Amino acid sequence: MNLKGKKILVTGAAGFIGSHLAEELVKKGAKVRALVRYNSKNNWGWLETSKFLDEIEIYMGDLRDYDSVKDAMKDVEIVFHLGALIGIPYSYISPLAYIRTNVEGTYNVLQSARDNVQRVVVTSTSEVYGTAQYTPIDEKHPLHPQSPYAATKVSADQLALSFYRSFDLPVSIIRPFNTYGPRQSARAIIPTIISQALTGDILKLGSLEPVRDLTYVLDTVSGFIEVGLSDTAVGQVINIGANEVVSIGDLVKIVSKLLDKELLVETDPKRVRPKKSEVMKLVCDNTKALENGWKPRYSLKDGLLETINWINDNIECFKPYIYNV
Repeated sequence: MNLKGKKILVTGAAGFIGSHLAEELVKKGAKVRALVRYNSKNNWGWLETSKFLDEIEIYMGDLRDYDSVKDAMKDVEIVFHLGALIGIPYSYISPLAYIRTNVEGTYNVLQSARDNVQRVVVTSTSEVYGTAQYTPIDEKHPLHPQSPYAATKVSADQLALSFYRSFDLPVSIIRPFNTYGPRQSARAIIPTIISQALTGDILKLGSLEPVRDLTYVLDTVSGFIEVGLSDTAVGQVINIGANEVVSIGDLVKIVSKLLDKELLVETDPKRVRPKKSEVMKLVCDNTKALENGWKPRYSLKDGLLETINWINDNIECFKPYIYNV
């Protein structure tokens, strides 16, 4: 799809993946509006330092407020819906906050889009599959959410598909496996490992056994655009994953080698998830994405080097030995 001149709304645009996506859309000539949740400092998150900020329209609002979302949707042709609460540990503390943002917020986007939007691309997560019943995981794998966060994402996905089936809303669902890269939240595993490794020799982590399929953020962003806007993606769920599969323990070894530094790991009980909630293995079957023209460009080594360099340059953004729930 030619995006030049297209009016596009990105929810969650102040965050990790959303800010990269907003920038890439600007590069492709789109007219981008960013839905950003108001805060007391009127801070626009990662868009604050974007070299494309002058070309992005900032709309202050809240996904949980229908009127706010409807107003943000005026004259919009395409919506990329990335806004969500994403931290799994915090979903143990406040499941209701996730229901209000992830489920009700998605309803607000879908309902507001019914009148005039040409495409809604909804962000899912590989967490909806739970620990793999078979690998690689394709889109037909049973949904087995093991945290309140994952349960709300299943709900949002199914709600989006129901709007496609009931109202012919042109919805595509992109289901990224674990994305990493510059600007990722300090509570995610890769920034946790790298920021601790850059400031000390001892890493405080939870379980080292879970296996993840890691995708560099710019590859995920290209998946949103190339796959999410594909004509054959309407009404479909499509996995995005680079097939860079590694355990958390092996990830520590890779970072250690890239930094040329010996790292020791201490288990921090606070960081160990409940046994029945921890997802042990996520490996992506990306066949559908590849068939829709997407192909990852970054190897795990290259992506980690980019991430290490960025975190090193922005280490003041991290408090490495504080556990961020």
